Amino acid sequence: MQVVLIAPVSPEHVAEIAAVDPHLRVEDAWELFGPELVADWPAHTVEWYLPRRFWEIVDSADQRERRDGLLSSAEVICITFPFPTRLVARAPRLRFVHQLPAGVSNLMRGDLWQSIVPVTSGRGAGSVLPIAEWALAAALALSKEFPRAFAQRSSGHLERAAFRGRQVAGMTMGIVGLGGIGREVARLARGLGLAVIGMRRSSEPVEHVEQLYPPAGLHAMLGRSDVVVVSAQLTAETHHLLDEAAIAAMKPGAFLINVARGELINEAALGAALRSGHLGGFAADVYDGEFDHQPPAELLGFDNVILTPHTSGQTEHPTTGPLEIFRENLRRCLDGRPLLNRVDWERGY
Repeated sequence: MQVVLIAPVSPEHVAEIAAVDPHLRVEDAWELFGPELVADWPAHTVEWYLPRRFWEIVDSADQRERRDGLLSSAEVICITFPFPTRLVARAPRLRFVHQLPAGVSNLMRGDLWQSIVPVTSGRGAGSVLPIAEWALAAALALSKEFPRAFAQRSSGHLERAAFRGRQVAGMTMGIVGLGGIGREVARLARGLGLAVIGMRRSSEPVEHVEQLYPPAGLHAMLGRSDVVVVSAQLTAETHHLLDEAAIAAMKPGAFLINVARGELINEAALGAALRSGHLGGFAADVYDGEFDHQPPAELLGFDNVILTPHTSGQTEHPTTGPLEIFRENLRRCLDGRPLLNRVDWERGY
């Protein structure tokens, strides 16, 4: 079975993938597809997510022929972000595609989206803990007004009277989306002494969450929360889930933190709530249109806003969980068993 890797996978991990079964033929094609990725994606995405050496590779007819040849015989493909947007049309023998990231909304830009090819993801096995740590760090930083301190430092003048720090222990945190990240956020928040409530589709209890709300109860949950963490998947149903009405339902002075996708929040309503003072602060590792351009200048101008460039999952520890799922799915594919983390196109993840 031909397996093509279009992702940065170390030689050690390539060997581990090949060791799953002697019948696997594993091809590391990350470098080969570099020029195609540069051509497929906006310059902003290329700058943020692809190695600089890819920008300098001169593509050729021979390389294009090699890529097409690999795909024509590929039965399994492993991708990361960004990925080749034209895969299904060029890979007629595909049995499944595995993408290492957890969120699959990025696939909307390619022909894999809602195709007949089974797609699996790294959902629940990626950088769950670092992202949850980022969310808690943001809650602490906003509560202690670190962004204001950084802004004053940059101006060269500290003004003590401007600070109004808050105690985090005793606050209520509302979590929108209780998958792997949301559950880890809940665990860490409880350790800091916060009460935790949350919203999810299922009514099945979640450890460390004392009350669950269905999607219809979103506004009620928001009205109880001093800190709101958004960690839901982006789907047609959750696009602009935090709209003007939802943000208005939040407690005056509450903090809003987004570690999911920027499109979950209506940024016009967010900006209005920050300008009016209804929101006490905002922190995000994502923003609407982040693959195409820099964040809105207005958001960068607030001294109670924290923005980072989709780096909350980065640490000194390599993430291997999504590759472990990939290896298990290779075994399952060979054995004719159901795949783990198969994307449900109707649900959007």
